[in-house]
Amino acid sequence: MIFGWLKRRRRERLQAAPFPESWNAILHDNVIHERQLTAEQRARLRRLISVFVAQKNWEGCGGLILTDEIRVTIAAQACLLVVGMSSDIFFDHVFSILVYPHGYIAPNVQVGRAGIVIDGRQPRLGEAWYRGPVILSWSDALAGGRMETPGHNLVLHEFAHQLDMLNGRLVDGTPRLEDNAQLRRWARVMEPEFKRLVEDCRYGRPGFIDCYGATNEAEFFAVLTEAFFEQPVLLQRHHRELYDLLQGYYRLDPAEWTLHAQP
Repeated sequence: MIFGWLKRRRRERLQAAPFPESWNAILHDNVIHERQLTAEQRARLRRLISVFVAQKNWEGCGGLILTDEIRVTIAAQACLLVVGMSSDIFFDHVFSILVYPHGYIAPNVQVGRAGIVIDGRQPRLGEAWYRGPVILSWSDALAGGRMETPGHNLVLHEFAHQLDMLNGRLVDGTPRLEDNAQLRRWARVMEPEFKRLVEDCRYGRPGFIDCYGATNEAEFFAVLTEAFFEQPVLLQRHHRELYDLLQGYYRLDPAEWTLHAQP
């Protein structure tokens, strides 16, 4: 109880402190979405960033020297996911952020048929672990913040997985929802859309949604999250029910954003 009180007090102090002007410049240069928010949302985003940067364990890997630019650019994109929600989410279950300069090689362990464990190594851009680290490629995190390839955002993708994990260890594409009615609606919309994507990709009929989302329900949610924030008008046009569902969850309407809203 005392630890929780101290943690809340520290967060209150962090959020009340002035936001560094140098951090404002980083947001302007590296996080295009920040310009699209309302003044109230931008202020809240800064409060969330202040806590996120201070209370995570940041580690540079592969020779990368961490800077405020790296921390703030990543934190802003992660916090964008929760800036519209009714209560503050600080990703408390994420203890560390590990950042590589570029993509990296990681061990790959899979359980194959008959319980055989297959060990190998494969290139990766990022990973999200339950009650563990989020691992990111800095070059890809920066490219995502600058929207160099709309629809592909590494930080949004990996932290969508972390939202998925708020229910517990199970990562099934269903984040923590408010009530049973919302849960039923989620299943009614998501399940047939996922099955349709799997079938379309299997038979060479790719559409607007990236076929990586057909991997499983967890990747479907993460890929949809990228599309919702990065290509909202197209998602709304091609998959209106999915867009409306995510709008209700994130409590944001990116289709109404304009890049010139905040120069």
